[in-house]
Amino acid sequence: MSNNRVTRRQFLNYTLTGVGGFMAAGMLMPMVRFAVDPVLQKKEGGDFVLTKQKISELTETPVKVDFTFEQVDAWYKSDVTSTAWVYKEGDKVIALSPVCKHLGCTVNWEGDPAHKNQFFCPCHAGRYEKTGENIKGTPPLGPLDEFEVKAKDGLLMIGKTRPNTLV
Repeated sequence: MSNNRVTRRQFLNYTLTGVGGFMAAGMLMPMVRFAVDPVLQKKEGGDFVLTKQKISELTETPVKVDFTFEQVDAWYKSDVTSTAWVYKEGDKVIALSPVCKHLGCTVNWEGDPAHKNQFFCPCHAGRYEKTGENIKGTPPLGPLDEFEVKAKDGLLMIGKTRPNTLV
């Protein structure tokens, strides 16, 4: 036997320190995993959503295009349907967000008979030009956002929103 005997007090200190360490690790591990796990997840899919809108059918008049994409919130997956106002300006396809910059209501093309060829927000009579530029003297403080667009097999693909590049 060894001459280095452990006293009762030392034994209790070692035991309580070990048990306390295991309890602390048990509490901290879920917190660390919660913080680190999203960073380690693989991202699936691309940034663009394929719509049913044929690019050849687009004209200079904005049309409402609905598109659906899968949204993941933590462990919950859901399908979200969104909308864009899409038209052609020459050969360029332009897609504008329908969300008003005043209070987030939905704008409509020619939604007010008194104002032709403009986007109209029915919440507080906000108006926008065809390019998405807000009309001075109306509630919106900025232009409508623009979607990134590209084509695939003659169909329109809509990407993320960005600040309006037309104004």
